[in-house]
This record gives sequence, C-alpha cells and structure tokens, in this order.
Amino acid sequence: QVQLVESGGGLVQAGGSLRLSCAVSGILTNIAAMNWYRQAPGKQRELVAAITSGGSTNYADSVKGRFTISRDNAKNTVYLQMSSLKPEDTAVYYCHVSRLLWNYWGQGTQVTVSS
Repeated sequence: QVQLVESGGGLVQAGGSLRLSCAVSGILTNIAAMNWYRQAPGKQRELVAAITSGGSTNYADSVKGRFTISRDNAKNTVYLQMSSLKPEDTAVYYCHVSRLLWNYWGQGTQVTVSS
C-alpha cells in the first residue's frame, strides 16, 4: 500500500554533507510519521530522525544539531539533510513510514564517511 524509494547516499569526507531523499507513493492517508533509521554493520538499527504528520521532529542525540529532517508534501518526499558528517555516521540509511497498524521500509541507501 505504501512504497518508499531512498536516494542520495554516497561517499563523503568527514565534515562534509549529504542530503538523502525518500519518495513515497501508494496510499498516503493516515500516515502517522515518517522516519529515518540507520544500521551499521554488526550494529542494531537505530532511529535517527522522525517527523510527524503535524510537522514536529525528533532526533537521536548522536545527530542532533547536525541532521535535519523535512518534508515536501507537494512532492511526497521526505529528506534528511546531514552536515558535519563523522565516520561513525557510516551506515545504511532506511526510510520508514508508519500507517495505521503497518510499517513500511525502503531498501536503504549506503552512506560512507571517510576520515
């Protein structure tokens, strides 16, 4: 019912910036929140940023002040602007949407930060 496609990942030097995009399609009613998660090799998947239908945002402490989540409703797209990137930000980043009782995930996009 909901499809998510991430883009914008890549290789960047420490201190650099990237912007991830997540295009959302399908049945878009009753979406409670849009989120970005990340998972590094051998690590547990963690919530990085979230934005509710009302526009409120939340961030993991590790990225607060460096990352910004936003939405463009006209384009049905959610973004994650990442600045001052660190090697520890290296992970696969996943777009996630919660709708009613269901959860939807994108395929993920790799972000690699070199030192």
